[in-house]
Amino acid sequence: MDVFSFVQNIEMLEGLLLVLGFLLLLAEVFIPGFGVAGITGIILFIIGILLTATTVFEALVMFLLLLLLLTIVLIFVIRSATKGRLSKKLILNDGLSNEDGFTAVDDMQVFLGKEGVAVTTLRPAGIGIFDGVRLDIVTKGNFIEEDSEIKIVAVEGRRVIVDNFERIKEEN
Repeated sequence: MDVFSFVQNIEMLEGLLLVLGFLLLLAEVFIPGFGVAGITGIILFIIGILLTATTVFEALVMFLLLLLLLTIVLIFVIRSATKGRLSKKLILNDGLSNEDGFTAVDDMQVFLGKEGVAVTTLRPAGIGIFDGVRLDIVTKGNFIEEDSEIKIVAVEGRRVIVDNFERIKEEN
């Protein structure tokens, strides 16, 4: 019994199914998402094997050979994608640094000291409007009623801390 006798049984349809399944499985590596290409590729592989193999042994040998071929090609493609010419097109090598003028968060310091109105009840977090800009805000821990006048007393990154304007006037 010849181990590779299935090669003689491959006709145009079977060859097309196997090649298309192979290409879809390769494409699955680079296409983000749900797995439609990979699942379709596996189905086409199985149909191609079933149409070509005449015995279970032939089907098993075909499956193992195709799996080995797919593994070798994937290793080369992934290596090329990470270290070769393909990596220059797929991987962003430029960084966005503070020295170049990029920041990860908006500079909220410009709002420090601004007066505004609480759009929601602050318990202690909520929303306020300052100079027409709607901001997520938090109080120092006290509750502030909706439509109360508030003032930004501190900014810590994206966290904007407010206090009741009436209370600030009373303390001064």
